[in-house]
Amino acid sequence: MSRFFIFLGILYLVGAFYGFQALRTLVKNPWLQGMYLLVFLVVLGNIYVQFSGYDRSQGMSSAMSVSVGIFLAFMALGFISGAIMMVEDVIRFFGWVLRKIFNSGTGAKVHFPERRRFVSQVALLLASIPFASLLYGMYKGKYDYRVLRYVLEFDDLPDAFHGYTITQISDIHSGSFDDPEKVSYAVDLVNKQDSDVILFTGDLVNSVAREMHPWMDVFSELKARDGVFSVLGNHDYGDYAEWNTEEDKEENLEELKRIQQRIGFDLLLNESRFLQKGDQRIALVGVENWGAGGFKKAGDLELALKDVSEKDFKILMSHDPSHWEQEVLRHPWHVHLTLSGHTHGMQFGVEIPGWIKWSPVKYRYKYWAGIYQELGQYINVNRGFGFIGYPGRVGIWPEVTVIELRKRSSEV
Repeated sequence: MSRFFIFLGILYLVGAFYGFQALRTLVKNPWLQGMYLLVFLVVLGNIYVQFSGYDRSQGMSSAMSVSVGIFLAFMALGFISGAIMMVEDVIRFFGWVLRKIFNSGTGAKVHFPERRRFVSQVALLLASIPFASLLYGMYKGKYDYRVLRYVLEFDDLPDAFHGYTITQISDIHSGSFDDPEKVSYAVDLVNKQDSDVILFTGDLVNSVAREMHPWMDVFSELKARDGVFSVLGNHDYGDYAEWNTEEDKEENLEELKRIQQRIGFDLLLNESRFLQKGDQRIALVGVENWGAGGFKKAGDLELALKDVSEKDFKILMSHDPSHWEQEVLRHPWHVHLTLSGHTHGMQFGVEIPGWIKWSPVKYRYKYWAGIYQELGQYINVNRGFGFIGYPGRVGIWPEVTVIELRKRSSEV
């Protein structure tokens, strides 16, 4: 890990240097030039101090999280401006070489071309866009909750469940929260949807169960007519913390399970429940985390379906959408709706409904945000309630999903 940070630091300094070249072309005041370099060095020094001796078992503090966000913003500023300036340097160099060659017989002196003011202006202007966006995402974006509504129709939905509503939240990551008022607002927003059931699809914490302790009273306020159900995500197992013994790690997981029980979450661990209306029912199935690409594969779909019949209408909660792609769609039984999270939409991207939907995470996950349909089966990938790593969101906002189930029949 230390090698990675050294590599990142070198990239940061290279970007800062080239960004400084752009600034120096535009600003001749040595005090402002010096201030630019000083700020970059202070940000780098702060991130080093924050992570020196970092104890993963304690989780990331708010100060560390903010330091990461500021570091990323300044890295974007330096990297983008630096990349443009480096391209200009390459062009300047080859232009100088060509002029040297063609003027070699004339005796004319060929000077290395100076930087162009216009290129420096463009470099700093373009770099300022992600810089400002990342700072905005930290200040406001991380708590800018959006309610997204979908209506899904099924031929075989039991008549009694026509109009049934589900509110899905995912990836709470309670260890990252730093504003109790905003979190309380978000919980109230979930309750105001007045759905029949609330389903939480994993990652209650970042690393350790105690991160949830300050937030238990807030999340115990979540209520729905048919209850609040949950599954585990990859962060819930304590795999990203350091433990003295394996027993300590196992006790942490048991503590997380007890917390879910205390706040009123019915945790499904490779098992199922039935939502009943009269003599009709739908199966609610929950698997433990199953993720491709090195993530924990504790999910057991066969075990979770043990008490369910093939003819039941099935809603599956599975944290990682790669499970849907690699196992659920290949299962002989038809799973009508899967609810996932995990990707966060990378907390960064561009979404304009009907026009564009893009995030770098799309190159890692085929199904990364919103509703998808394959083989007559649906999945919703929730963009996440909280945040982790970068303490903000840009373009991919925290999400509360409301899904209404309808029977595709005029007789209902």
